[in-house]
Amino acid sequence: MTGILSFIVIEFFIMASSPSYVTQEGLQKGKEELDELKNVRRKEIAERIERAKEMGDLSENAEYTSAREEQAFLEGRILELEDLLRNAVVIKHTKGADFVEVGSVVKVQSEDASLREYTIVGSDEANPLKGKISHQSPLGEAFLGKRVNDVVEVHAPKGIIRYTILGIE
Repeated sequence: MTGILSFIVIEFFIMASSPSYVTQEGLQKGKEELDELKNVRRKEIAERIERAKEMGDLSENAEYTSAREEQAFLEGRILELEDLLRNAVVIKHTKGADFVEVGSVVKVQSEDASLREYTIVGSDEANPLKGKISHQSPLGEAFLGKRVNDVVEVHAPKGIIRYTILGIE
């Protein structure tokens, strides 16, 4: 087994069987991505490998090496998505809850008076640039269980940051 492929397989077995908290939207996106990878990208890469093989000596064939590396990453992502979908726990957020839980949209004001909105999601869906933070992140963990008007302290590299919870959806 090649170095990178064995790393992916080992990482897969380490990741296996832990629950993956996802929204219904995240679950659907995962299914769509898996379908695309298995039914489109796999075929494209297989064709690239076949074309590269036709070029001759594989030991000095950069296209072949590149296609094989891409194939290894693709197969790793497929394993990752299959694990995510197999262990998916769809977030069932309680509308009108008076405390922060996974699935909540939290409106906060930081001590510098800036207003922000965060959606608490599972780690597989986290995208801080879009305001989706993992329930396992320091910020997500700090918000969980809190209520409107609570002040939350988060330890960050630049020091403690305080947020006041203004609303929970």
